[in-house]
Amino acid sequence: MSYPVLSHCLPPRTADKSVILCIGGSDSIAMAGIQMDSRCSASLGLHCVTAITAVTAQTNHALVSLNPVSSRALKQQVESGLSLHPKAIKIGLLASIEQVYLLADLLAHCSVPITLDPVLATSSKGNTATDFMITAMVEQLLPLCTLVTPNIPEAKRLLKLGDNDESDPWQLAQKLQALGVPWVVVKGGHETISSANQTHVHDYIAGPEQLFSLSQPRIKTHHNRGTGCALASSLSSLMALGYEVRDALIIGKMMMQAALEAAQGIDGQQGCVAPQGFPSRHWPEYADQCINKNLKPLTFPTCVGHGEPEQLGLYPIVDSTDWLERVLSQGVTTAQLRVKELQGTALQTEIGRAVAVAKRHQCRLFINDHWRQAIAAGAYSVHLGQEDLQAANLSAIAKSGLRLGISNHSHFELAKTLTIQPSYIACGPIFTTTTKVMPWIPYGMDGLDYWCKSLLGRPLVAIAGIDAGNIAAISATGVSGIALITCITKALNPEQMTRHLLQQIEANRT
Repeated sequence: MSYPVLSHCLPPRTADKSVILCIGGSDSIAMAGIQMDSRCSASLGLHCVTAITAVTAQTNHALVSLNPVSSRALKQQVESGLSLHPKAIKIGLLASIEQVYLLADLLAHCSVPITLDPVLATSSKGNTATDFMITAMVEQLLPLCTLVTPNIPEAKRLLKLGDNDESDPWQLAQKLQALGVPWVVVKGGHETISSANQTHVHDYIAGPEQLFSLSQPRIKTHHNRGTGCALASSLSSLMALGYEVRDALIIGKMMMQAALEAAQGIDGQQGCVAPQGFPSRHWPEYADQCINKNLKPLTFPTCVGHGEPEQLGLYPIVDSTDWLERVLSQGVTTAQLRVKELQGTALQTEIGRAVAVAKRHQCRLFINDHWRQAIAAGAYSVHLGQEDLQAANLSAIAKSGLRLGISNHSHFELAKTLTIQPSYIACGPIFTTTTKVMPWIPYGMDGLDYWCKSLLGRPLVAIAGIDAGNIAAISATGVSGIALITCITKALNPEQMTRHLLQQIEANRT
C-alpha cells in the first residue's frame, strides 16, 4: 500500500465485515498461533478466515509435538480463504519447506498487504524451522510481503547471523529490508535488559525512506505469551481496515500495551496477552533516525490556562492583517495568519503589522509556516504543518519562547507530534472541505470524540469543514479550539457571522 492513502482515525463503519486470512499453526492451549490471531482480528471487528499449517501440542513449558498438515490440505484451506477476498493476509508458523514453496506460489499474485511473522520457535521454546526452510522463506516469501515482524533472535536467523553477532537492531532491520520487503519491524522485547532499555521496550522499524523506533514502558507481567502473534495479526488486521502501514504500527503498539496490561494468568499458570480492541490510550514514543532527526522532546509554553483563557475558542484563519482586524474587532481571542503570496520584506512587514494588531486586541495569534519571521517580529506563536517539521528549527522556536501548534491527520503524525509536546494539537479533517485536497477520510463527530478522549489533557483544535451548521455540535465535544476559514471569509456579513459563531460556541461549551 502506498502513502498517502485514505486513512482514518476510527475503523470505518461498513455493511459487511472486512476479512483477514491468517495462515499459521494451531496452539493446543490457545495462547498463541491461529487462536490468538482470531482473537486479535475479532477485537477489531474483522472476520478471520484461517488456514492451519500444523496442529501443535504444547504446554507452558514445552513443545510436545508439531504435526504439519499435508500440502493438499493447506492448499485447499488457503484457496477457500481467498474465496472471501481477504483485505490482508498474515502468515505465522510454517511447518515444512514444502509449505513455504506452496504459499509462495498461491500468493504470488495477491494484491493485498501480506505480513510475515517468522515463527522460528514457539512460545514454549520449541524450534520449528530448519536452515533450509529459513532460506526458502527469505527467497520465496519475503519479496511478496508488505511487512515482516521478527524479534531480534529471529532477525539474526533470517540473516544467517550467529547468536553472538553484534549487529544493532537498526542494522538488522535495514539488512532485512534490503532483501526485498518494504517494511521491517524488529521487535525489541528480547533485548538483553540493560540500564538503557530496562524501563522501556523498543521496536525498530525500517520502511521506504523511514527509520524510526517506537518505545513504550515495559509492563512487568509473567502473562505475556502470544505477543508476537498478537502484534503481527493486529497490524495485518489494521491494514485490512485500510490503515497505511505507519498508522497501523502506531495503533498496533497501542493495542499491544493494552493487551499486556489486561493479561491474566490461566489456572494459576502463565497466561497470554488479552486483545482489547481499538485503542485510545498508550501512545508509543517516537524516535526518528532518518528524515525527522530534529523531532525530539522540547518545551513549549502553554496557550491555555496559567494566565491565558482556559480555551482557544473560535479560531479564524485569515490571510491578511486587514482580515485579522475584522475578526478581532468582534471579540475573537485566537487567530491564525496564513500568508501564502508575500515574500521578503513585504512578508516580514505584514507579519509585523499582524503581531501589533494582535497585541493591541490581546489575541493569541499563530503565524502559519513562517517561523523565522515570527521570531523576528516577536510573535506569540507559530503553527506548522507536518510537511514543515523537517525544515523548521524547532529548538530555535522553543528557545525564542514562542508557542507552537501542529497540524495532524493520522495516528502516525500524532505520534511524531506528541514527541515534540507542542502548545496545541490540531486534528482534521473533521468534515469534507473545499479549502484543500486531503487524502484522509473526514473524521466526523465520532472521530472527533475519539481524538478528544485519546488526547485527554492536551489542547485540541478541530479543523476542516466546520461551519455555522455544525459548530454547536463541535463545541459540545469539549474541544479547546475550533478553526475555520471560509465560513467567515465568504459570509455575506463576516462580522455578523463571527459574532454568531462566538455565541454558538459559548452556548454549547461543555
